[in-house]
Amino acid sequence: MGRRARVIASAFLSLALAGGLAACANDPLAEQYRAGDNKGYIAGDFRVQEIPADQRTDPVEFEGTLETGDRVSSDDFAGKVLVVNFWYAACGPCRAEAGDLEKAHTTFEGDDVAFLGINTSDSPEAAAAFAETWGVTYPSVIAADDGAVKLAFADKTPIQATPTTLVLDRQGRVAARVIGQLPDASILTALVRTALEES
Repeated sequence: MGRRARVIASAFLSLALAGGLAACANDPLAEQYRAGDNKGYIAGDFRVQEIPADQRTDPVEFEGTLETGDRVSSDDFAGKVLVVNFWYAACGPCRAEAGDLEKAHTTFEGDDVAFLGINTSDSPEAAAAFAETWGVTYPSVIAADDGAVKLAFADKTPIQATPTTLVLDRQGRVAARVIGQLPDASILTALVRTALEES
């Protein structure tokens, strides 16, 4: 094989290997959900992604049971901007961001905005105790044994880490994604205001 042919073959091999690795590492948390593995934690660097309206996927359709035992579904939030936070009680970053999430939540009282937690691994009692300890007043779906509610979101957008916070537009489509701990309430409130202002 000539030198030029070896260089071309090497370049194709590198591209194929990079593509394969990217596919394997695409969304490890979704892979846990599909496998029924409830570890629920993949460390991730803080990242914010806003998704233009013309690039959003179909609406997320879900249903589940809250820590109170009440049923909830995506239909309950029709026409509202919905903030969804994936968390669990033993997650340090989840505890650290709880105050900022609650601050953002109270900022939008009276607006067409709702907040919902998705607790990925705890019992209803543990989730309620967390909410009381950290002053969280919005409800959470208990999804430790409910892979369907987690996959409803993971099938529409990569989750990749816990915590992850999603902003759904009024049509129920993912409009923004925060991977990792929310460092400040103002970041989330800005994302929610953008979604609220969309026609």
